Amino acid sequence: MQSISTFFKEEDDFFCCKVERETKEKRNHEIAKSLILELDLSDEQTARIAKVDVDFVKKIRAEMGNK
Repeated sequence: MQSISTFFKEEDDFFCCKVERETKEKRNHEIAKSLILELDLSDEQTARIAKVDVDFVKKIRAEMGNK
C-alpha cells in the first residue's frame, strides 16, 4: 500500500496555504501594531522593520484610531 504522501502534497493544498497565509498576516498585524503602540514609529519605519507594505501599516493605524 502506498503512503498518502505520494498523492497529497501539503504545499499544493489550498486550505493549508490559506491557513499559513492568514497566520502570517495575523502575526505581521500584531508586530506592526506593537511597533506603533510601544515605539511610536512612523508608518515607514514600522513597515520597514515589520517587512510589510506602508499601506498595510496605514490600515492598522486607521483601525486603531477607530477603536
